[in-house]
Amino acid sequence: MTTGGDQVTSGWARFERRPWIFIALVSLVVVLVNASSDYLELRRNGYDTPWWEPVIWEVTSALVIVSMVPLIGMAVRRWPPTRDNLIRPLLIHLGLTIPFAIAHVAAIYVMRTAIYAAVGGEYGYFDDGLGLVLLYEWRKDVLTYATIAAVYWVFDYIDARRQAAAAPASGDQRIEIRDGGAVVYLAPAEITHVEAAGNYVEFHTPARAHLVRGTLASWEAQLTARGFARVHRSRLVNRTRISAVRPTPSGDIEITLDTGAALAGSRRYRDALA
Repeated sequence: MTTGGDQVTSGWARFERRPWIFIALVSLVVVLVNASSDYLELRRNGYDTPWWEPVIWEVTSALVIVSMVPLIGMAVRRWPPTRDNLIRPLLIHLGLTIPFAIAHVAAIYVMRTAIYAAVGGEYGYFDDGLGLVLLYEWRKDVLTYATIAAVYWVFDYIDARRQAAAAPASGDQRIEIRDGGAVVYLAPAEITHVEAAGNYVEFHTPARAHLVRGTLASWEAQLTARGFARVHRSRLVNRTRISAVRPTPSGDIEITLDTGAALAGSRRYRDALA
């Protein structure tokens, strides 16, 4: 029997913790290295800076970033870059770096100002101007966002490949999914098509549809080995359930299933049905 594993509701939480813990541990190392480097650099340049100031700078920044890591993971799940759909997700993620940087700057400003005030000091974060500080931090946060997004993508990719590799060795070829609180076992032949639905994936059978937490990309590797083909950036179709494929005036395709349902397919995936 194959299983949705980390794609199901309970597995989802376990999956989300793994990259978050990994990033948090890496951030701890980065804090130690950067704080010590900042302190030594300031000392070498003649600044009589207390040791705790670089520590505060790095710790506050890391805390804010680590707290927003799950949001980046959700964004990667919602708009996963794939070989066939790369430009649009990348542009979306680039746009998301702006609110990410603004939230980062606002949070560290509040935290550092409060800490400096508590020790009778003053934190001049915006002495060089708000715009310049935002631009400077955004430039760094683009790289931070990209690194975190890449970690989530890699974890997802490895997990999908692990499931795909384990599937053929199993005697029971049914797919285990969680629809709400119920565990459902579907034979691949029962499924007509699978569609992305926001943060969920919808498994369609002639009897009903099952809504599962996860992404289409993460299920694709497992379902491709069972005769499914991607026909649209948000849709997989069971080849054995296709009764007809017709071109449309726009150059795309219309797929008719053995149930009589008609689905739209994209021209870029036409070769998948050849």
